[in-house]
Amino acid sequence: MEKTFHYVDYLWDEKKAADLGDDQVALFLYRSNILGADLRITNYGGGNTSCKTIEKDPLTNEDVEVMWVKGSGGDIGTLDRSGIAGLYTERLRDLKNVYKGLEDEDRMVGLFNHCIYDLNSKAPSIDTPLHGLLPFKHIDHLHPDALIAVAAAKDSEKITKEIWGDTMGWVPWQRPGFDLGLQLEKCLADNPGIRGIVLGSHGLFTWGDTSYECYINSLEVIETASEYIEKRIKENGEVFGGQKIQSLPSEERKDKAAKLMPLLRGLASSENKMIGHFTDSDTVLQFINSNDLERLAPMGTSCPDHFLRTKIKPLILNLDTSEDVENTEEVLKKLEPAFDQYRKDYKEYYENCKHDNSPAVRDPNPVIIIYPGVGMFSFAKNKQTTRVASEFYVNAINVMRGAEAITEYTSLPRQEAFDIEYWLLEEAKLKRMPAEQPLSRRVAIVTGAAGGIGKAIADKLVKEGANVMLTDVTEEALQKAVKTYKKDQVAGAICDVTKEDSIEDAYKQACLAFGGVDIVVHSAGLAISKSLEYTTLKDWALLQDVLVKGQFLMAQQGVAIMKKQGFGGDIVNIASKNGLVAGPNNVGYGTAKAAQQHMTRLLAAELGGDKIRVNTVNPDGVIVGSKIWEGEWAEGRAKAHGIPVEDLPKHYAKRNLLNEIILPEDIANGVFVCVGILEKSTGNTINVDGGMANAFVR
Repeated sequence: MEKTFHYVDYLWDEKKAADLGDDQVALFLYRSNILGADLRITNYGGGNTSCKTIEKDPLTNEDVEVMWVKGSGGDIGTLDRSGIAGLYTERLRDLKNVYKGLEDEDRMVGLFNHCIYDLNSKAPSIDTPLHGLLPFKHIDHLHPDALIAVAAAKDSEKITKEIWGDTMGWVPWQRPGFDLGLQLEKCLADNPGIRGIVLGSHGLFTWGDTSYECYINSLEVIETASEYIEKRIKENGEVFGGQKIQSLPSEERKDKAAKLMPLLRGLASSENKMIGHFTDSDTVLQFINSNDLERLAPMGTSCPDHFLRTKIKPLILNLDTSEDVENTEEVLKKLEPAFDQYRKDYKEYYENCKHDNSPAVRDPNPVIIIYPGVGMFSFAKNKQTTRVASEFYVNAINVMRGAEAITEYTSLPRQEAFDIEYWLLEEAKLKRMPAEQPLSRRVAIVTGAAGGIGKAIADKLVKEGANVMLTDVTEEALQKAVKTYKKDQVAGAICDVTKEDSIEDAYKQACLAFGGVDIVVHSAGLAISKSLEYTTLKDWALLQDVLVKGQFLMAQQGVAIMKKQGFGGDIVNIASKNGLVAGPNNVGYGTAKAAQQHMTRLLAAELGGDKIRVNTVNPDGVIVGSKIWEGEWAEGRAKAHGIPVEDLPKHYAKRNLLNEIILPEDIANGVFVCVGILEKSTGNTINVDGGMANAFVR
């Protein structure tokens, strides 16, 4: 029977659950997924869930209890069987016999592997004993904003009792590990009959005999805390000490953010290139425009899952909302000292807190950057990581909001935070992550990307790790193309390359989505095959506008962004063999392609000092899958060669030296060579035509 909640989403579907029957692991995974779907309950990668079942021991054929729990590095919102660990519960509990105290925590993690039941298990996480030492069949460990607000409030234990009476336990802050599991076990023994435990400055443990009972218990506890907080906020009459400054109107905020993003990205990338994200949600604006921003933000976050992704504190920009952010020189005079001070503070935090065996200091640049009146920026190694960091800081804002309403927000002491951030086990987890792809941390914008060669180029760049802004003139085709990618890989923008304002808007969307641009690929095109006699001025102007003017405008605005970022970039122009080889019925198209090629050389000569490489890829005979070869162009080429249209692919394959049919994917590989391999090459032409001797450039 469906229940009503105001502060969390009730997502349990009776039919879906019934279809899973009595499969307790499947029901535990279902519960995990719907809990992870609500960011107020727990964010990406945060929290963990478990269940216990009776299985046959493969060695003794006896019934044994097995605990199934989210593995290290997983996400409950997308959790499946491949992401969980299955351990003998009793063996895990037997580890109490060999535990030697807090200094033994790291060794204990290695011993979890001796408790494995399911040989296909994911590596058990540090939280495994927190679930294993509690007796309940289904357990949730979550990081709800409302519960962390209670956990991070001054007098948290007292507040917990005020809200739930004797039905909830409370344990003080302690780093996750085996001892915290023992503390949970003791809390339950001292308080039999409780429905859950609040972990000081950390989160929540709840449980139930069935997956559904556990789910409902979790939601009810979170709902109660949320109601309590909202009641206190109403009693107080304001949050965060009230509003200090007014936000700019929405479009002005986004316009200013887009213009500032490349500068911030350049500064945040002083050690490693970063990808950006921007948000100006109501929650963010309420906090960053408040009187308490300067007091609360430097305190740092409380929940370990928050600061592991956001760093301990954000950088607040000392910029007025009226600042002319297009005045790069003046803005940098204010930004550079702020970044320098942040890096200095971070390194001092490291030096003051490090241990003899601490990992080396990590990138000292800020992850979260706040611009009062405008919004919040985040920068990390890829789009997913930076988006998640932003979401986690929104969670931290909600925690501060709730804790301040209850009593007073308290953050973790710096040493405790450091011991989590630079934990050797955390370092080992980072080292286990797969190597980054060749184009990781780079942003590309591709024109004509809804199909044909442009789509193939976008596919290749994404495959090699880049974030891509797809642009095209047709909304329906563009949206269809965007849907072929996974979340966080691409964004889309309508862009008519013949119109300056349309190109400007596409770059604005790229900056808001990813922080800037590193790779510009001008692939938008069309072809008109006519003799001089039949080529009209309209034909001529259209070819010049799309191919030449479009390339010029894309380069001009792209270079302006690259110079703001300060770490160079790539421009790749898709031209044609026809720009090198004279042929019949081709005066308009061939001339435009020749202009594209020479513009490439001119820009290569001009932009080399800025480490911006400009190269050309020349296709020829790309018939299969190419939009240009639809309709009149194919008919015109077939007529020029005296063959039927259906014979064009074979005809073009026969005339090149390798006798190969050229595909859009082949052109995409040529682009990748330019941007991903030839790091010291500019002003070049790469022919992807199967070998056409009359098109050899040397």
